[in-house]
Amino acid sequence: MRTGKNGRDGRSRIIEGALRRFSQDGVSATTLASLREESGVSVGSFYHHFASKEHVFGVLYAETLQMYQDAFVAELVRHEEARGGIEAIVALHMSWCGEHPERARLLISERPPRRDEPGGPEVSEARRAFFRQVADWWKPHMKAQLLQPVPATMCYVLWLGPAQEMCRLWFAGAHQPTEDEIKGLCEAAWNSLRQE
Repeated sequence: MRTGKNGRDGRSRIIEGALRRFSQDGVSATTLASLREESGVSVGSFYHHFASKEHVFGVLYAETLQMYQDAFVAELVRHEEARGGIEAIVALHMSWCGEHPERARLLISERPPRRDEPGGPEVSEARRAFFRQVADWWKPHMKAQLLQPVPATMCYVLWLGPAQEMCRLWFAGAHQPTEDEIKGLCEAAWNSLRQE
């Protein structure tokens, strides 16, 4: 069912409004009233689609994580060489964050929903599927002694930790990354993850 505001349905308007509010104010500082005001929906319309602010956040987080992971895997599998894949993902991370700054802020700044919270089961399942796909790409390079055998968390920190920190500075308005700096982040990730 569509409503009048730009022809978008209430659910889409709530999600879009929540993305703006959560990105600007953070989830904890965003009120239900500000979510309704931002999206222009009535109380009844809000509760028709979502049970709470936490429900909106869980849905939005799960949707955003899936978008990011889909882009990540699509880019990764395009690269057969270990170094090409590692460096391409850092570049993709930076470009995705630049193209989707509100969604990137959500992933970088907010705690993911826990398994028993709205969106939690979807996030857990998406992560499992994502890690399987990344592992399928990683294992042949590890067996060929090109990439280190590192646990998933350590892999993430070594691969994207510096890029994440650069994004934090970027989103805070403290520094705009240059092409040379992004290239440096790509090379640093490769040097951290390759086997000697």
